[in-house]
Amino acid sequence: MIYLDANATEPVRPAALAAAAEAMGAVGNPASVHAAGRAARRRLEAAREAVAACFGATAAGVVFTSGGTEADAWAVAALGRGRRLIVGATEHDAVRAAAPEAAILPVDAQGVADLAALRGLLAAGPPALVCLMLANNETGTLQPVAEAARLCRAAGARLHVDAVQAAGRIRLDFAALGADSLALSSHKLGGPAGAGALLLGPDAAQIAPLIAGGGQERGRRGGTPPLPAIAGFAAAAQEAGMADAARLAPLRDAVEQAAVACGALVLGAGAPRLPNTTCLALPGVRAETQVIALDLLGVQVSAGAACSSGKVARSHVLAAMGAGDLAGEAIRVSLPWTATAADVDGFAEAYRQVAARLSRAAA
Repeated sequence: MIYLDANATEPVRPAALAAAAEAMGAVGNPASVHAAGRAARRRLEAAREAVAACFGATAAGVVFTSGGTEADAWAVAALGRGRRLIVGATEHDAVRAAAPEAAILPVDAQGVADLAALRGLLAAGPPALVCLMLANNETGTLQPVAEAARLCRAAGARLHVDAVQAAGRIRLDFAALGADSLALSSHKLGGPAGAGALLLGPDAAQIAPLIAGGGQERGRRGGTPPLPAIAGFAAAAQEAGMADAARLAPLRDAVEQAAVACGALVLGAGAPRLPNTTCLALPGVRAETQVIALDLLGVQVSAGAACSSGKVARSHVLAAMGAGDLAGEAIRVSLPWTATAADVDGFAEAYRQVAARLSRAAA
């Protein structure tokens, strides 16, 4: 089997697996004052410091969550309280569902946010919370987050960034971006599922908790922390890096070349993108049909976001880009850190067969 659905979840990295196993073999609650509890607390704080160092945050500003969805929902609920909400048109459903009444920030045909429109939206009313993802989960398109942050600061607005897909795939410096908060997810960078983090800037450090409880995470997030998942998260963050990006970008380009030779279109190709992600549209052939046909040949890809799989619906991301019918005819190929040239060759051969057969049937 050839696994090319890393944006749904990455294969677990060896260092993450080892760290999680070591933590699982230990005993102790970080809130306990005895020796085992103190050892657990040291493990938790070491993971916090590691995540902070990897992503340009302060340890005090790292709050562990169950994943990216919780981090997004929490940021919208807490930082958006009493503010207008402005949400990018191609945001993940974790943000869209948390802000159903938000004003929509449009994107261009490549999926890049319209900063002139943002300037107008910011000036149109009282202070806002703007949600703008760093890298799109379907197309890999990178957003001009640092520029948006400057506009937000000038307007007295706050900025939340969903960086779930960007972490571990491009250089990420929270402080340099200038955002107020940033969401991360462990399993998107090769750690265990069940852990993530909300990074907070100095002005957002004391936000109200989404989950109340026993005072964990400095009173900001209740519940006993899942130390094995958190330890694995930190180890994955340390192991992921620019070496993956340098190796994966040529493989992604080879995937695109093979698909284009079969009649596919690359959506978002005119914008800066993640090095591992491509969105391929095959005109006239439903995305679900392509995914099933490739799976039968041993190649695993997806149609849109993993949380939307199984739903027969057009991609809201591609629709916002003005893709028209192609919004229902595009698959996502996202290379994991384990991808090889042989995987690309296998995809190319399977895609050639699928495109030839399905394009004939659609004609």
